[in-house]
Amino acid sequence: MINIVGSGLAGLSAAINLAYRNISCNLISVQESNRAQSVMAEGGINAALNTMGEDDDISLHFEDTLKGGAYLGEESAIRGLTENAVDIVYWLKSLGVPFESKDGKIVLRNFGGQKKKRTAYVKSSTGKMLMNALIDEARKYEVKGLIRRFDHHEVYDLLIGNSSCRGLKMRDLYTDKAYELYGPVVLCTGGLTGMFPGLTTGSRDNSGLLLSKLFLRGLELANLEMIQYHPTTINISGKRLLVSEAARGEGGRFLTYRNGEPYYFMEDLYPELKNLVTRDVASRTIYKIMNDDSCKGIYLDMTGIDKSAWTGRLSDMREELLDYIKVDIAEKPFAIEPGIHYFMGGIRVDNDHRTNIDNLYAAGECACKYHGANRLGGNSLLGAIYGGKVIGSRLVQDDNNELKETDNDYQKLNDSYSEKIRDILLSGLGIVRNKDGISDAIEKINQLLMENLKEVQFAKTVLAKAMLVSALDRKESRGAHYREDYPETDESFRKTAVASYDGDIRIEYVDLDGGKAR
Repeated sequence: MINIVGSGLAGLSAAINLAYRNISCNLISVQESNRAQSVMAEGGINAALNTMGEDDDISLHFEDTLKGGAYLGEESAIRGLTENAVDIVYWLKSLGVPFESKDGKIVLRNFGGQKKKRTAYVKSSTGKMLMNALIDEARKYEVKGLIRRFDHHEVYDLLIGNSSCRGLKMRDLYTDKAYELYGPVVLCTGGLTGMFPGLTTGSRDNSGLLLSKLFLRGLELANLEMIQYHPTTINISGKRLLVSEAARGEGGRFLTYRNGEPYYFMEDLYPELKNLVTRDVASRTIYKIMNDDSCKGIYLDMTGIDKSAWTGRLSDMREELLDYIKVDIAEKPFAIEPGIHYFMGGIRVDNDHRTNIDNLYAAGECACKYHGANRLGGNSLLGAIYGGKVIGSRLVQDDNNELKETDNDYQKLNDSYSEKIRDILLSGLGIVRNKDGISDAIEKINQLLMENLKEVQFAKTVLAKAMLVSALDRKESRGAHYREDYPETDESFRKTAVASYDGDIRIEYVDLDGGKAR
């Protein structure tokens, strides 16, 4: 059996595409699919459908994705992503996704970093609607026995030997019994959210422990320094609440009060894209405004948006924010601030989504592939579905169907230690970085590594150090990685930063075509 870990969009896409080829799989997840992180995605999915009369095409989607990622993405991979986008969106429509439509054509909205309307959407609940469609499609093959679900199971280790994966270990969260499953493993576990508990827009179920362990076991990671801060989030209990980029796509405007007067700063500073600059640019600009003594507060002003949007396209966003912050966003600007939202870095995979460990694959946010140094809004849902599709079209049948009970050697990491790691990471990996801040964070991590740590504490601490070392070693500013001591982009660093561990952390720069460099 093929073992897929994670049942969000990437996991479901992989499972469904395997089932289309009559190949069976196990689909394992901590929660049921309707509670996966993919459900939280709001704004939409990109594809050059050209339904808005703007002469959009696939080549422009490719160029915007490459440019938006500060040219750190691999061109061949991005071509595959953008060339398949149109078919993916129409496939989703055929599964019943109720995209906004007019006169039989899918309506597209503006998203940051893109000059064309290219983002298909369902109000501001796109992720939920996509997930509903894929869940229903998967159920057809669950009935046929091609997809076997293990909801409420946590994969806490893989069976790895001689640089090859032969299966996994998981525990039943209801009974606490542990089991082994055999066969190739596909990781669709989401990004590095678990390294920043309480400070991201992502799922609180993502602990980061499995990836930490695998890094110690030889799994290569890439571009760990590339962390996207979304410019419009709100602090709520236990996490950050995302205000979708759809808010700006529909006409939302960044606002501050400079010397007591309203100042729509993005429109002044970026006259071409205005409030639809890429997320890295928006977050850095907000950071500067927040540190400008003449300015007070950062707000999103949606009061000028056409009333028809509030009864249709933005009705669910308006209702959600009224519930959380008790403000009618159609009537009053509301306070926002940047928050950690997405991790462009992750598991290093090739164009077939293979890792450096045989029989181990990765897709979705946990894999470093399509987004370079900064992800465009609307490309995450596309990347997850496309990555799952690639894997589903490549893997071959594995006939081992055994489920074997085994000893439960799971170790829990206490919250206080995770928060300690989080605070150290945040001190070095903020929106704006420099050598002193990163080095100070590394020194604190080194002090922790000298203590008598449990295995899970050690693993997470080493992964945290790898993220910091990656940021220290990239002596340039590119996309989401901004070094105020190296403010310019340096083309000698237009390479993938590959992190590995062999008793010590190594960072090696590799050409974007996969060759060795530097």
